[in-house]
Amino acid sequence: VQLQASGGGLAQAGGSLRVSCAASGRTFSNYGWYVMGWFRQAPGKEREFVAAISWSGSRIYYADSVKGRFTISRDSAKNTVYLQMNNLKPEDTAVYYCAADRNPGVVITTPIEYDYWGQGTLVTVSS
Repeated sequence: VQLQASGGGLAQAGGSLRVSCAASGRTFSNYGWYVMGWFRQAPGKEREFVAAISWSGSRIYYADSVKGRFTISRDSAKNTVYLQMNNLKPEDTAVYYCAADRNPGVVITTPIEYDYWGQGTLVTVSS
């Protein structure tokens, strides 16, 4: 499995950005239990969970800090997962990583649970 994140950039506070994660190596519609997650890491901070979705769409989770502002979705035909980020805040500034968990358990919010990682895309929010 290979993951390619893209779509980061610069936005003003209150603005929007969408980041994408193109996955390859599987026909993910046949792997509905796989969970795709977005994490982020700001300078000097640990990597933190942002959102996750199963390819079946039956499981969707958000960190409290982004709930109501960010929306995770997937397009099985394109093998792509999206993170739509609205009402951005300066504290959302970070490198955003997508990841895939091929055997998700109850806990899917910690990085160690994930098996595959993309290279990250930088999101910068100015005040």
